[in-house]
Amino acid sequence: MNKKAMYNLTYGLFVLTTKLGERSQGCIINTAMQVTTTPNRITITVNKQNLTHDVLMYTKVFNLSVLSEQADFSVFQRFGFQSGRDVDKLAGYAHVKTAANGMPYVTEGTNAYLSGKVIETVDLGTHTLFVADVTDGDVLSEVPSVTYAYYQSHIKPKPEKKAEDKTGYRCRICGYVHEGEELPEDFICPICKHGASDFEKI
Repeated sequence: MNKKAMYNLTYGLFVLTTKLGERSQGCIINTAMQVTTTPNRITITVNKQNLTHDVLMYTKVFNLSVLSEQADFSVFQRFGFQSGRDVDKLAGYAHVKTAANGMPYVTEGTNAYLSGKVIETVDLGTHTLFVADVTDGDVLSEVPSVTYAYYQSHIKPKPEKKAEDKTGYRCRICGYVHEGEELPEDFICPICKHGASDFEKI
């Protein structure tokens, strides 16, 4: 199978946020969609390696901030390239407000937010699918939503060219380079936690 065919599916990019006690959590996800209008429901899919996943399994309440084409790469670095187990991603972050559900949402580089209440979960192996009722939401700007393709072409910095030749594999998501002739099928990027299918040979 040509795995590149999967890249032709359309994806948006979102910041998923939730909160337990005084500590807020957030991560980047690329799988969110409306599944019914009556009742108004969405699904989101979250990698189990994210601390946000574990907190959401407990709280069942979240906000989904829809990233726009004005999103800066720093948003992806903050919410996608570091772990909430190591840092408080929202500490000192000025571009956040609290919705009626008590959860934070991102206000810069976003065009809308949706509040959700989880009603069902489905175990997908490496990820969990959350089915949620939409309880609130608002439009924050008219800037178009960012797609995964737009992120790759316009937001993510291009890798620096090295003088020396290297053999290895580069993560299409964050640019991490795994050196070597082979990339194990179960390899997980240590930076963004994406699997081997998101790596390209260099």
